[in-house]
Amino acid sequence: MSKVAVLLAEGFEESETLTIVDILRRAHIECHMISTAGELVRGSHDIVVKADALISEDVKTYDMIVLPGGMPGAANLRDDDHVIQLIQEMNQSGKYVAAMCAAPLALGKAGVLENKNFTAYVGYDQKIETSGTFKEDIVVKDGNLITSRGPATSYAFAFALVDALGGDSMAVKNRMVYFNAFDAE
Repeated sequence: MSKVAVLLAEGFEESETLTIVDILRRAHIECHMISTAGELVRGSHDIVVKADALISEDVKTYDMIVLPGGMPGAANLRDDDHVIQLIQEMNQSGKYVAAMCAAPLALGKAGVLENKNFTAYVGYDQKIETSGTFKEDIVVKDGNLITSRGPATSYAFAFALVDALGGDSMAVKNRMVYFNAFDAE
């Protein structure tokens, strides 16, 4: 079974984080919320979440690391040397590295966007230092790197993560009435 570490830093985007965790768990993928800031972590909209574990070297044993956006959460991830080291080691091992919204800031600092296609929140293509190529797609997958745009794209992003790990996103979409959610009444 695949294991996913979703990193939580103070100021994380709640809707992105919890959507990702929820969909991965619905797909029967082992998913843990790993905190960089203590057991209880406050999101950017003052929702406090209890992490499953604190950040450690154990994250390197996971199949995927996911960085949700939000501010100042994404900046806190970018400024955490341990997070940058884990991103680099996961990438060098060929494991999945995923980020959305503002969190590709950390991927840029870690150097994993070089010569890769990626996306991020509106305007962040100007804030991320990289020779990578910014795309305006909802989700961009380039090898082991998966990125997405922002809160409204978190469902598409989470389903892409499920698919990358070999899960059955179609079954989850059907159970969640995903395809009927936007039909006109």
